[in-house]
Amino acid sequence: MLLEGPDARAFAHAQFSSKVDSLSIGHWQFSAWLDPQGRVRALFHMAMLEEERYLLLLRGGDAASLVNELQRFVFRSKVRITAMPPRIIAKGSSAPLYEIRQETDALIFGCGDHGMAISAEGSSDDAWRLPQLRAGWPWLIPASLGEFLPEALSLQRLGAVAVDKGCYPGQEIVARLHFRGGHKRHMHRGKLSHAVDAGDALLVEAREVGRVLFAVCTEQGNEALLVLNDEVAEQIRAGIFNAFDNALAVELLASWPAQPTPFKSQEIVKKS
Repeated sequence: MLLEGPDARAFAHAQFSSKVDSLSIGHWQFSAWLDPQGRVRALFHMAMLEEERYLLLLRGGDAASLVNELQRFVFRSKVRITAMPPRIIAKGSSAPLYEIRQETDALIFGCGDHGMAISAEGSSDDAWRLPQLRAGWPWLIPASLGEFLPEALSLQRLGAVAVDKGCYPGQEIVARLHFRGGHKRHMHRGKLSHAVDAGDALLVEAREVGRVLFAVCTEQGNEALLVLNDEVAEQIRAGIFNAFDNALAVELLASWPAQPTPFKSQEIVKKS
């Protein structure tokens, strides 16, 4: 998805939750578009390709639908919003975090120890999914859009939401939770007893206490990013929680509270 025109930066800075005005050419940042209640209706990498031209790589959802929603807020702004045809994602060569570069026919989003190669043609793969899951970078399926507050996804840790910039949709909710706290759902990485699908509800006695965000099956087992009620996460850590209603057992490997230092997960210390 592209944003282009003299007012592209100002429009994006007013609508999206990150500090768009700090983005420079050849770099990307995490960003989000929130609804008035502060819930995440789009999560994406936002790259500045050149002056007055930005690329949004969605982490879930449909570009055409997002364009239609954003178009309602253009008014007299000199900005053009375009949904691009679907692109192929594959694991690319390592590149510095937040940098972008052109490599033959692919645009590489630098992710540190790997890159995301975005191209119109070629072969896709899933090799980029596991390192991003382990870094705590959520991916939102369509059914999850509009469900989670940024705190549940630890988006301030990723720089995707800011409390010290001007107003944007949902900003009052973000600021209130940041300064007053009180949100009781947070994101965790877990090793699972069996495979699950993104979007699966986690139930205890038929009550939803969490949800699967992003799951990867490897030769070593099944891993997933989970949003869990804090009380359930504490019970899992303490070893007093056996399994969810579907007999799914979880071992928590890392936890991300709402606002730790970027990309430094709170590793679980196992008792010997």
